[in-house]
Amino acid sequence: MLLEALDADLAQGNVENFYYLAKATLIKDERHLDKFDGVFGQVFKGLDLMSDAPQAQIPEEWLRLMGEKFLTEDEKREIQALGGWDKIMEELKKRLAEQKERHQGGNKWIGTGGTSPFGAYGYNPAGIRIGQKESRHQRAIKVWDKREYKDLDDSIELGTRNMKMALRRLRRFAREGAAEELDLDGTIKGTAHNGYLDIQMRPERRNTVKVLMFFDIGGSMDWHIQIAQELFSAARAEFKHLEYYYFHNCLYEFVWKDNSRRWNEKIATWDVLHSYPSDYKVIIIGDASMSPYEIAIAGGAVEHMNEEAGAVWMGRLTQRFANAVWLNPIPEQRWDWTPSIEMMGELMDQRMFPLTLQGIDDAIQELMR
Repeated sequence: MLLEALDADLAQGNVENFYYLAKATLIKDERHLDKFDGVFGQVFKGLDLMSDAPQAQIPEEWLRLMGEKFLTEDEKREIQALGGWDKIMEELKKRLAEQKERHQGGNKWIGTGGTSPFGAYGYNPAGIRIGQKESRHQRAIKVWDKREYKDLDDSIELGTRNMKMALRRLRRFAREGAAEELDLDGTIKGTAHNGYLDIQMRPERRNTVKVLMFFDIGGSMDWHIQIAQELFSAARAEFKHLEYYYFHNCLYEFVWKDNSRRWNEKIATWDVLHSYPSDYKVIIIGDASMSPYEIAIAGGAVEHMNEEAGAVWMGRLTQRFANAVWLNPIPEQRWDWTPSIEMMGELMDQRMFPLTLQGIDDAIQELMR
């Protein structure tokens, strides 16, 4: 598609136009926007204006104002020693017109790595930076390329926004509820049929996916409380139908809603399993790091005497809800170090995923099967 667009001269021989055209045709996932900017900047660094050299217009007044605002008095004196603003702008236009190829190093041509006032990755107190992704000396007057999508990159640390992006894939839209949205197609059809304005309304499309979350709280999970809070915040923002409960280490005969009143306001797990339809998507968040006895035998729980083993309750949960996954904040390469993680993974039919953006993405794909 990109080649066809270039054949149709949609970029018009302009690097900036080519940048937007390539991004629009090549990038299919917003998480890769920053990677694209990084690659594009590397390939075209120092060349951003070359295709438009004869027509390059430098915003002189803007540069003057920015210089007055950010340059120190010493830097201003250095600029004056070079001939002042007018001299710098005049020389830049002249070199843009004269230069015919890319230049590396040196002190005159527009290029990279030199001491010319124009280019990238070089040094000059009155420099105009062209095609450089970062400032080496924080003194360039103008930055021609910038990366605005770093917080969309799936290789960075987790955060509420990134989690929301990942959870957003767990969506099925349907129209339900009161008719409160204009049905444009229906209005046009009704008006044409009746001969008068016939406004048609329809229910708003909503995400109909229903989610049930279980959060492991306390003990070793205290190390992961921030990431659990961010996931909870992201989930509440994304899902209209969301229910949640807390447990400790392994699911037993009761859960709770309020951690400060967990011993006084217990909720029977049986009631939870029978309160929600089987079409709910279940997401369990925990490190699964405990004594194997807490999973395998009755009475193995560390906080109370459980009459049935945790494995029994996990079996009931997965039998009731076919779509269930476990998100583990422990790095996946360390799972083999803890026997209980392996045991819990088997109880979940290997539907345990690391609590990373890629792990959440894989878990969502599993839930949507």
